[in-house]
Amino acid sequence: MLLTITPEARTFAPTHQYAPASAAVLQKERAAKADGKTMEAAALGNEAYDARRELYDRVELVTGVPWYWSAAVDQYERTISKAKPKARAALGQYSAVFVEHERWAGGLNPDQEDISPLSIRLFGGIGRDGDGDGAAARSSDFDLLYSLISFMSSYGPTESRFPAGVWEYYRNSRAVQRIGQFAAIYSHYGHLDLFQHAFPLPQGVSYSYRDTWGDRRGWGGRRIHEGTDIFAGHGTPVRSTCYGIVESKGWNKYGGWRVGIRDLNNHYHYYAHLSGFQKSLAAGQIVEPGQVIGWVGSSGYGKPGTSGKFPPHLHYGIYSDRGLVEWAFDPYPMLKRWEQSERKR
Repeated sequence: MLLTITPEARTFAPTHQYAPASAAVLQKERAAKADGKTMEAAALGNEAYDARRELYDRVELVTGVPWYWSAAVDQYERTISKAKPKARAALGQYSAVFVEHERWAGGLNPDQEDISPLSIRLFGGIGRDGDGDGAAARSSDFDLLYSLISFMSSYGPTESRFPAGVWEYYRNSRAVQRIGQFAAIYSHYGHLDLFQHAFPLPQGVSYSYRDTWGDRRGWGGRRIHEGTDIFAGHGTPVRSTCYGIVESKGWNKYGGWRVGIRDLNNHYHYYAHLSGFQKSLAAGQIVEPGQVIGWVGSSGYGKPGTSGKFPPHLHYGIYSDRGLVEWAFDPYPMLKRWEQSERKR
């Protein structure tokens, strides 16, 4: 079951650690800001994306599970590790899969560092020898991902059955939803480098904004402003800032006509107070940076159709999924970076 998010009311749906950056990585990050790529895309580069894709293709050959499911599981694991870096140290070089010792080797296994496939199976661990070297190594990219995908595909490798295995592993409906969304995005585009961004309003139109994060709100009880207001003329096009999938669309008493888009960083992008939606936009639709999704308006603060209680503007917010809860963070620095990047093009 897919569940929607209402960040305005702070109600949420149930559901690598990296080494210090080298000078070369920092240089890549600076270059990325100039051309609109994220820090992740800059730090990894094409070689890492190629290595990941090769890994996913190898797992597909062995398990029969399409590569984009492996990519989706790996990316979900990556987002959770970024949210909890102290609890989830990097195990592999390219894969972000993290499995606790007791789950890998088996809860009753006296040797929690066990790498023997036979004894791991005996004690009910999920660790498997994927590359055929005789060891189920928790430090091996292939063994890690192969073990996870093998466990999840125990219900079947098909589109309808694989999510049941995802649920069995995580016991978290949010994880099932996220991995399904990520798989849809990867399947649609056929490649991994999908982390570029765009400013939500097109260049050349008149708009203004400042950092209003944490300001008090005057309607709907005591609450703070969880986003940035971008003031523009009524009917100004509103664009997706990312590659992602439409998670919610419709009316919210706080945000009026609003759209929510989930990206591959497990961020929920929230566009509120719209005057209307792009005609074909629907929940489950794949979108990309710069794609028009609606138009600036002044809807909200009441029953469906309420409008005009404040000047026309786009309320833009970002929420980060941490596995069981979702937290808002200030989008202003990212907006400035995306804006400056587009102006340099």
